[in-house]
Parts: sequence; C-alpha cells; structure tokens
Amino acid sequence: MRKCGGTSEVKQADEEIQSLCEKIRSDLESKANRSLSADSFKAVSYKSQVVAGTNYFVKIDVGDGEFIHVRIFQALPCNGGNISLHSFQDGKSLEEDIAYF
Repeated sequence: MRKCGGTSEVKQADEEIQSLCEKIRSDLESKANRSLSADSFKAVSYKSQVVAGTNYFVKIDVGDGEFIHVRIFQALPCNGGNISLHSFQDGKSLEEDIAYF
C-alpha cells in the first residue's frame, strides 16, 4: 500500500515515460553540460508521486553502463499540464535504486 504523499513502487518504463524523457532531454543536456546519444537515451524504470501534478523519478540509460536519474514534473491539466525537468542525478548505475530527490 502506498503511503500518502510517497512515491509509487518501481515500474518498468513504457512509451509514455520515454516520451516525457524526450520532452526534457534538451534541458537535461543543457543542465548536465553534455550531449546524450539518441541511440542510448532510454528510460528504464520509474517511480511516481502525485502532488499538485505528478513527479516522475526516472532512471535513464545513457550508454556505456551509465545512468542518470531525473525528476520530471507534470502539472495538472487544469494548470496547463506543462512538463519540466526539476532536477537530475548523474553518474548512477543500473543497480542503484531510484530515490526521492
């Protein structure tokens, strides 16, 4: 059972999550000060949290055994439904759990 305000269990990323990641990709590249290969930029898994919209904590495979965790915020439709990169954690591994950040 999910705790009120807490994150969901880890789920396998699907096309919807990949699409969210693609929407914040250029912002992520800018903030991380690096270019990410289109061939290697694959959402692997995620957790979500419902707040005044939805926070998505996503593990992204960026190639060469390296992963980035991103926090994506999607506003409620009544507030425009905008999607934005909140923050990220670079230098992660496949084994590292996605944690709230």
